[in-house]
Amino acid sequence: MYGAILGDIIGSPFEFDRGDKTKNFDLFSEGCCFTDDSVMTIAVGEALLAVEPEAAVKEIEDAVASNMQDWGKRYPHAGYGGSFRHWLRENNPKPYGSYGNGSAMRVSAAGWLYDSIERTREVARATANVTHNHPEGIKGAEATASAIYMARNGSSKEEIKIKNELFFCHEKCIIIVTNLRSVLLWQVEFMQKSKREY
Repeated sequence: MYGAILGDIIGSPFEFDRGDKTKNFDLFSEGCCFTDDSVMTIAVGEALLAVEPEAAVKEIEDAVASNMQDWGKRYPHAGYGGSFRHWLRENNPKPYGSYGNGSAMRVSAAGWLYDSIERTREVARATANVTHNHPEGIKGAEATASAIYMARNGSSKEEIKIKNELFFCHEKCIIIVTNLRSVLLWQVEFMQKSKREY
């Protein structure tokens, strides 16, 4: 979690900068501060430590949602997005279908706390589901937690990249191949029909 929080603080002056990708900058400058990502990383980590390692998904979701609301109310000006600010004030908060990166930004504890990649992904899904229940929001949390899990278990950067691409891009690849197959079949059918007509 130190890495996630330090990265958040160091990167905070550049959060909305989509330009220069230089690595030549002061680590800590006047504009550095923690953001909503650090607050929610701590909230999720604390919630996961409070439940049993084998807790049911619903118990994890309830603990995460409650803790996120508590921490969000303690730090109301940390830079939350509009939908999330509304979610923080709800008495009975419901997920709002976000596919943004918030679920990935807060999930690091899930990558550290569990003994299997399957449990890591299950818990990552649970932490995402409380707000970011869109498939892409969930996938972002799972991919991030998986990368942390694999790194702490000795996988190289290249292995992590390949495994995450294979696991999380698999769905898209199936869709692409299915669509490509349909297009090719249509082309073959069209060509055969054209030959018969001439």
